[in-house]
Amino acid sequence: MAQAVHRAATEAPTNGDDAGRPSGDSAQGPIRRARRTRLSGGLGLRARVTAAFAIGAFALSTMMAGITYFAARQTFLNERQTASQRQAFANASLIQNALRSPGTQVDQLISSVDTLPGSRSVLQAGGQWYATSISVGQSAVPAQERALVLAGTPASQLFSLGGTPQLVIGVPLPAVHATYFEVFSLDELAGTLRALAFALAAAALVTTLAGAAVGRWASSRALRPLSDVTEAAVAIAGGELDTRMEVGDDVDLQELASAFNRMTANLQDRIEREARFTSDVSHELRSPLTTLTATVGVLEGHRAELGPRAQSALDLLDGDLRRFTRMVDDLLEISRFDAGSAELSLDEVDPGELVRRSVTASAPVGGDGHRTAVTFPVEIGEGVTGLRLRVDKRRFERVMANLVENASLYAGGVSRVIVERHPGVAGAEPPRTIRVIVEDRGPGIPEHERQHLFERFYRGSRAGQRASSQGTGLGLSLVAEHVRLHGGRMWIEDAPGRGSRFVVELPLQPVDSEPLIS
Repeated sequence: MAQAVHRAATEAPTNGDDAGRPSGDSAQGPIRRARRTRLSGGLGLRARVTAAFAIGAFALSTMMAGITYFAARQTFLNERQTASQRQAFANASLIQNALRSPGTQVDQLISSVDTLPGSRSVLQAGGQWYATSISVGQSAVPAQERALVLAGTPASQLFSLGGTPQLVIGVPLPAVHATYFEVFSLDELAGTLRALAFALAAAALVTTLAGAAVGRWASSRALRPLSDVTEAAVAIAGGELDTRMEVGDDVDLQELASAFNRMTANLQDRIEREARFTSDVSHELRSPLTTLTATVGVLEGHRAELGPRAQSALDLLDGDLRRFTRMVDDLLEISRFDAGSAELSLDEVDPGELVRRSVTASAPVGGDGHRTAVTFPVEIGEGVTGLRLRVDKRRFERVMANLVENASLYAGGVSRVIVERHPGVAGAEPPRTIRVIVEDRGPGIPEHERQHLFERFYRGSRAGQRASSQGTGLGLSLVAEHVRLHGGRMWIEDAPGRGSRFVVELPLQPVDSEPLIS
């Protein structure tokens, strides 16, 4: 990532307003719908890639574990069933030979059969049932199996006895009119299969975790260029319009980097052209405005010679000329902010006294040439007296004048001005900032509009309720720029009871400290 180390000379000009103006499109041109691209998903890209790897590893390992388990189970079961059948037929042959001999004791015969460990024999001969275990007898053999073997057909069946899997093999002995059953316990085989299932499940879990780890590693490497793009975008959003991405050798990213750089270059060029245009137009307007102001002054000197209609026209011309002159001055000030050439002339002042003087200086001048008396209180909070603040007095007076004028034009006037120091975190730290709060008598400002009011020529939803159109639409945006230049911040909140509070927070510098901005 190749990034410039200095900020671009201009920032994007925004359209803003004082505390709301009539809505319309004249300042912004035709409304065009923005093309939006939706970034899908609630999870981040890295999380989605990791989850995809983990799910894939889980599915694959589960499938392989299932195949392995069922294949092993079938193999073990077939081997055990084959061995059991071989043993059962051998025992049935021995019993059949023994029953052919006269005087054979069936009880002793069935007990002497050589069986595998865990197997039990059941014999039906002469209409009676004999068994080697009292737990396994005629009732233990499934009815379907008994009926099939008694009918003369050898058969085998898996069943459960007391919660333990069993295998029964039945062999008909028609030569001696008997039927032999042998029941084999599969508990050992079930334990082996349980151990196998546990091992396969553990292997699947380990494989899933390994897949997630691989996915995390792969996503980090794959998305590393995206982090560079994000860093560049954040820098551009912060005003560093000369930021560029390094194209590099990655074929897949070259087009993205080139397009991003072209977009940034076009944006920077357009913003610089618009800033130059605003500055040039403002400068070009100064000369005719000076001529017009001088002409109006001459007409004012001969006011007594004019008729009533001419005097009214002269008053209208003088008011619009003053408003136009102020707007040009505001545009020139904004162009200096955009060009980065605005400078501060810092002085150490008493914040309370400075606010009082600024509020008095912002009061309108009456027809007799004297300023109107301030009708609202200026409250100096406890602990403010004696503190010293380093500010540019001219710019601070402009901030207060714009806030007072904004309240007068759009919010029924100022109700009070408060100067207080910030108490720090839970009162544990010494105060580091001074807050100047201007409260108005208006109906309040919707929360979703508050941040937009500091944009240039923003037109609020309450515009139709405004009784005055004397504002230039740049007052609050200039206030925000002046405050930012001092290293402070500004916001709007609800006033107690009714109205809004415009809060200006400025850093408090000790007397022997270095200037904030020079």
